Order: sequence, then structure tokens, then C-alpha cells
Amino acid sequence: MKNLLLKRFLRYVSINTESDPESNTCPSSLGQLELADLLVDELCELGIQNAHKDAFGYVWATLPPNTDKDIPAMGLIAHLDTSPDLSGENVRPLVHDKYNGKNLVLNHEKQIVMRVETYPELKMYTGQTLITSDGTTLLGADDKAGIAIIMTAVEHLCKNPHIPHGKICIAFTPDEEIGRGADQFDVEKFGADFAYTLDGGQLGELQYENFNAAFAKVMISGVNIHPGEARGKLINSMLLAMEFNNMLPENETPYHTEGYQGFYHLTSISGSVDDTLLEYIIRDHDNSTFEHRKNRIRHIAHILNEKYGGTRVQTEIRDQYFNMQNKILPVMHIVELAKKAMEVLAINPLIRPIRGGTDGARLSYMGLPCPNLFTGGHNFHGRHEFVPLESMEQAVMVILKMGEMLTNNAR
Repeated sequence: MKNLLLKRFLRYVSINTESDPESNTCPSSLGQLELADLLVDELCELGIQNAHKDAFGYVWATLPPNTDKDIPAMGLIAHLDTSPDLSGENVRPLVHDKYNGKNLVLNHEKQIVMRVETYPELKMYTGQTLITSDGTTLLGADDKAGIAIIMTAVEHLCKNPHIPHGKICIAFTPDEEIGRGADQFDVEKFGADFAYTLDGGQLGELQYENFNAAFAKVMISGVNIHPGEARGKLINSMLLAMEFNNMLPENETPYHTEGYQGFYHLTSISGSVDDTLLEYIIRDHDNSTFEHRKNRIRHIAHILNEKYGGTRVQTEIRDQYFNMQNKILPVMHIVELAKKAMEVLAINPLIRPIRGGTDGARLSYMGLPCPNLFTGGHNFHGRHEFVPLESMEQAVMVILKMGEMLTNNAR
């Protein structure tokens, strides 16, 4: 199984599926369509007759039940795109067999090294097979590891028809990394009673809580005049932007927070004396604190407008997704199913909140409860991304074990 997983994963990461936040199309990049077509072909070759790509680049497929037992339909979901934070073009994956626990040289020419002192989690995988990029691009394990895991589990069931299972629904979504993965998702068409996104990190991760998320745009207008005649007249919008940002809590940034702690994250700043634009993402697990964070942005704008007069500071705040916990708590048996499957396989379940979001967050609010399972990857979205092949194999085994447990518990 490991060799099959490796070949499949390397094939997928060779396709550039970097999403484009500036595009208005769905999917936002042509590479996602290329990968979607490849996956449809592979699913059809496995004998799944209804595998297809829709007009928006979503891949849909159903593995029919092979038993008369009344088994709930389980869904498996991963996303096609990779993050636009770092290039996904010309990915050159490196396979480090029997990793020795020391620093990993990714690129001799550019002197790109993954150091154990910076990434101590590397030590956990001594003796295993690690996959990285050459350090000039991301690897794409987020979420091509998830795709490879699902495809390998499905292939195993297709090639072993004696293994009883219920209906398994499969979907691969575009543009998750830019927050659009669920935009065109048809829950009724999918046909699952519940689902799991394969979009998590370290071996054993099981997640059913995520941030509430919002995007904030702060638009600041200044007054430009010749600096020689500026006294009492010139208002530099860039300095006003700095003043705005400095009024946010200094210790509530991603750098200072962890676990359930929320934050304000300045993602973009551009401007001149005349006009400056600040863009933030706002994150918090707690609903009331989330609302307080959004109101703080508005309140700071109000204070500065009173100080400088007029409406020099304007804000636009848009909710992006909400904490799936509210939708998962009534159906916690699907979390327990994954947890028990891991325990049977001697995998330590790491139940922890997602400091971000997945398609599963929005899908849960669309009527499809959807916790998140591990793929094994680390350091997503960056040049030091890596995934242990053994962790991917374990994820396949968790899917198969969940299917087995659902079948054994059914009447």
C-alpha cells in the first residue's frame, strides 16, 4: 500500500493547482481542472460508474454498498487546490527514505535546510519515509495527501469486494484555500449522512472545532499637500493606518497565540499619503469574543474619525465561516467513530481545535456534519512542508476501519 500511496501522491503534486484569490471563476485556476480530470479517470478505472466532474470543477463519485445491512452513508472529502501563499508550480518532491533524525537539506544550491532545532517534530519520524519539496515551492500535501489517502482507501475497497461496506460518497472540491470550497457544494447530490474532510495535520489529529472567521477591510483617506506648507493640514493616511493597527492588542496576533486563543492578523497593507488599505483576518473560537473582535475594529475606526474629523477611516467586515462545534455536538457519535477506529489501530487520537477552517466548517452549517481527520502533514503553506508516508498509510487504515465498524454495528 505504501508504494501505491507514494506513486499516487507524487503524481498529484506534479500538477499545479494553486488557487487564485483574484479570479472570479470556479475553479479559480486551470490546474484544478487538470487534477479533477485525472481523478475522474482514475475513479472510472476502478469501476465507479457515476464518477464525474461538474461545471464548477467538483469531482463527485459514489461507491455503492455491497451489503444489505442498513449502514449510514459516509462521505470523504478533500480539496484540489493548494495555497496561493507560496508557488505550487514545478514542485520537485524529494523522498527521504529512512530519515535519520537530523537536519534535512532540501536544496544544496540555495542552501535551504529544514533544521531540527526549528522543527523538533521531525524527530518523531526518525526511520520513516518523509516527503518534502526542494524548498523552492510548497509541497502540496495540503491537500493532495488527503486526496491520495481517499483514493487509496477507495481502490482497496474496489479491489477487495469481499470486504462489506455501506455507501461511501466521495467529493474533491476546488478553491478551499481561498474560502470558496463549499460555494457550489450540493449536499443533497452528495448523498452522505455525515462526512469527514481529510485535511488535517499530524498523525492522530481529529478535529470538530474551528475558528469563527471574518475578513476586515480598513480604508483610510488622508489629505495630501506640499510638505513645506503642511503644518496643521496634511494627514498622512499611512501614519493613520499605523495608528489604527497600534490600537489593536499587541499580544493578539498569530505569533502570540495558540490553542483556543483568537487573533487579529494583518494580511495586507498598501498605500500612499492619500489613501491606505489595511486587510485583516479575524479569528476566534468563542462566538461572543468573535463578535467583540469585529466590534473593536469598528470602534477604533470611530475613535479615529472623531479625532481627525469626517469619515477618514471606513471599515467593511464580512463573515467567512463559523465554528462547526455547534453542529457536531448533536452528532458526536461520528467523532467517537473516528476516535475508536484510531484507538483500535493503536493511534493516539489528538482531539484539538483547528486554528483555521476547512470545507467541513461550512458544510456542517449546510446540513452535512463534517469533522476533520489527519493526513499526516506538517508546516502546510510553506517551503518546509513535509508529510511522512507512514502517516498517510495510517490514515487509509482509519478510513477502512471506520467502514468496518459501521458495517459491524449495523443490522
